[in-house]
Amino acid sequence: MEDGITIVLDSGELLSGICGANDRNLKLIEGSLGGRISARGNEIRFEGVDEAGVRRFKTMMDNLIAVVRDGEAPSPEYVQALAHTLVPEGIEPEAACAPPGEAEPMRDAMIQIPHGFHRVYPRGKNQAAYIQGMRSCDIAFCVGPAGTGKTYLAIAEALRLVLSKKLRKLVLTRPVVEAGENLGFLPGDLAQKINPYLRPLYDAMESLIPYEIIRRLEDSRVIEIAPLAYMRGRSLNDCAVILDEAQNTTKEQMKMFLTRIGTGARAVITGDATQIDLPKRKDSGLLHAVDILKTVEGIHFSFLHTADVVRNPLIKKIIQAYNEKDF
Repeated sequence: MEDGITIVLDSGELLSGICGANDRNLKLIEGSLGGRISARGNEIRFEGVDEAGVRRFKTMMDNLIAVVRDGEAPSPEYVQALAHTLVPEGIEPEAACAPPGEAEPMRDAMIQIPHGFHRVYPRGKNQAAYIQGMRSCDIAFCVGPAGTGKTYLAIAEALRLVLSKKLRKLVLTRPVVEAGENLGFLPGDLAQKINPYLRPLYDAMESLIPYEIIRRLEDSRVIEIAPLAYMRGRSLNDCAVILDEAQNTTKEQMKMFLTRIGTGARAVITGDATQIDLPKRKDSGLLHAVDILKTVEGIHFSFLHTADVVRNPLIKKIIQAYNEKDF
């Protein structure tokens, strides 16, 4: 016998925002919960296979209604992540019974950047924990494969802090290590030489805020490019600092970087342990730091996995294929 629930919304516009283009969001919810959904006017009806499925649907709807009321249109990716939080991968819909509160951290971890294009929502509980870790600790590490949102979320949170004037500047750095090929001499000044290495950080910024704001922040030195090799001796106070591609730091570089963090600063260190480009198989400073600092209070560690990939559905399959083969 099927269980069902009808939710009456304030308006048809609210329902339209939840349903998505061509009702794509509703189809994703149906696929995850194993029930049937019908929507008409300002009402949405769910007929599930059991009472647990109805409870999960109600939890999802409460979350999506809040997102739409905040002025956002939930993307299919967000709906998929929300469904994954309530119905973990590999578990049949009727067997999963996540408590309603598990969906709340995703909305609570929303990042709203002043002058930004849109609000940024985590796409799963691991991303939500990562955002909360950046907010609760002065130093946060995030380790995970390509496409899991490590850099994107770090940039979004840093821009929120800087543009809301909670911190005075954003410092971007990374080790200058080439991925298997020698690029040779690069023309220009120091910023121009390192710019190709920091392009992923700028890609993230340009997807979050208008380019004119980025240029203004650069001109006023609110955004600073700082090659890791030039960080020794500095004290970074009241800054948001992002060390990207940290898997390619040496132990000495990582220690030097971490001891640059000054009063009122927030540092985020991101890296992919499967893409270490250090010569002669030197020990990665990122992996070493994760090992020796794991018990230090005040440092947060987030670990993202293949299931957290959000870049493109094919990326998960590519990572899985490489993980299954030694190369």
